[in-house]
Amino acid sequence: MLLDRALDTYLRHVTVERGLSAHTIAAYRRDLGGYREWLVAEGISDTAEVTPATIDRFIAERASATPPPASTSLARLQSSVRGWHRFLAREGIEADDPSGRLRPPKAPRRLPKALTVEQVERLLAAPSPEEPLGIRDRALLELLYATGARVSEAIDLDVDDLAHGDVLRLRGKGSKERIVPLGSYARAAVDAYLTRVRPDLAAKGRASARLFLGARGAPLSRQSAWLVIRAAAEGAQITVDVSPHTLRHSFATHLLQGGADVRVVQELLGHSSVATTQIYTHVSVDTLRDIYATSHPRAR
Repeated sequence: MLLDRALDTYLRHVTVERGLSAHTIAAYRRDLGGYREWLVAEGISDTAEVTPATIDRFIAERASATPPPASTSLARLQSSVRGWHRFLAREGIEADDPSGRLRPPKAPRRLPKALTVEQVERLLAAPSPEEPLGIRDRALLELLYATGARVSEAIDLDVDDLAHGDVLRLRGKGSKERIVPLGSYARAAVDAYLTRVRPDLAAKGRASARLFLGARGAPLSRQSAWLVIRAAAEGAQITVDVSPHTLRHSFATHLLQGGADVRVVQELLGHSSVATTQIYTHVSVDTLRDIYATSHPRAR
């Protein structure tokens, strides 16, 4: 099949039939678009012309680029290429899967970075309670820390998702829904935003069911949410890197440090496998080591 048609067919499949998120679809489109351009430059116009050696050469060139790609980016690229060719073979569009021997590089296991409880409290208190957008920002930050929601999940929330009082309905990866407790502090912050700020923001734009709105009344974007987090970190004078995932990491770490069962944390985070959640237990073990080293008379 011609490259453009084959790529469009696959992207339509992962969008419609698999229901992947817009962020994941964009990553597939970016990775496979670059792969298609490379194939065209190599004189290949049809997926039937791709061989295992072709894919090996493409990955080798990408791996040796300057600056070298992160191992996670290279692994995602290989996964995208493998998924495309596997789909074409499974659907009978091509006779063989030339990516069958492709194996992703083993990414180094990185422990998530979490803030201390004191740092989180400073971060949450950073937005101005006297300014409308400060009230909105406090509500967003409180909700992220109280629920462990991904930023994308938070900005996709509708007002109706709060209809259950002290619990919140989140839509995660693959459109999976989960219910998480909201907590009194987050609920109070969100209620203040809903009564004092959101009506005025909503009046500035088209009618939207989204919970969090921007200054002009449109749904808050992922980038704007990231800027809210960064501004709060600067206002709280937190010198460590604070990313959109930092509050999610802190949520999981603090729960485990407080004695929560790892499977409960798994459910709250929306992880499909407990193995994904267990990386946070290493953070707690590090904390235990530090406490032991400074407290036990014969630890050193």
